[in-house]
Amino acid sequence: MRRGQTFERLMQTVFFLCACVAVASVILICIFLFSGGAPALKEIGVLRFLTGRRWEPGRETFGVLTMIAGSFAVTLGAVLLGVPVGILTAVYLSFFCPPKLRRVLRPAVDLLAGIPSVVYGFFGLTVLVPAVRRLFGGSGYSVLAVSAVLAIMILPTVVSVSESSLSAVGDGYYEGARALGAGHERSVFRVMLPAARSGISAAVTLGLGRAIGESMAVVMVAGNQAIFPKSLLVGTRTLTSNIVLEMGYAADLHADALIATGVVLFVIVMLNNLIFALLRRRRMKK
Repeated sequence: MRRGQTFERLMQTVFFLCACVAVASVILICIFLFSGGAPALKEIGVLRFLTGRRWEPGRETFGVLTMIAGSFAVTLGAVLLGVPVGILTAVYLSFFCPPKLRRVLRPAVDLLAGIPSVVYGFFGLTVLVPAVRRLFGGSGYSVLAVSAVLAIMILPTVVSVSESSLSAVGDGYYEGARALGAGHERSVFRVMLPAARSGISAAVTLGLGRAIGESMAVVMVAGNQAIFPKSLLVGTRTLTSNIVLEMGYAADLHADALIATGVVLFVIVMLNNLIFALLRRRRMKK
């Protein structure tokens, strides 16, 4: 009995230490980002840095508004393209897919999560960019191409989390709906899907985080033009691609400005998570 209690306390200590490491990692990242980006924000000016449309390191002109807009544009496009497909795929796998076919489709979805970002970028570069160029004109390096690539990249996250949420809903919901005379499709879409909306919201949040934080695939497909994305068919530059492209040779104020760009990206992701957490809590109170 004492041996069991000792082992239990040991494991509790291990779990506590792991939690402390996770929290400490977040704190250290925050300290690094804000301490590294503060000098640039102080010298350039926070408002000027956030609202400036020109990024010209040679002239020490640093404004990230165009890149913020580019990040939001490609992320919104990825969500609009990828989230409905991901949720409907999860619904199909949970309630409509035959068992034999599910044994093939489910591993295929999981396989998408293991493909490196550079492979997605190469696929976008060789397939999606020429397709956009052929269908709509222009260079093909565009917001539309990036959104399509990111939509494919967030699919595994959205599908897996949504499917787990649907599976966690009790069978009593479905059986009760059928007992009241609802058909299979109506029970799924009017009862099971709304009951799992909390987990589906988490899937959307994770998908957003994956899309807005992606860099390599975006660099290969976006065209990397620091201009305002006024159309789906023009190139753009995101916050992440800006850091990747220039950090290798940046120095002094330029390097600090890139770290400050990371601060802006970090704040955007944290605000995204906070907003979805508040919406989730509000729905649970209802």
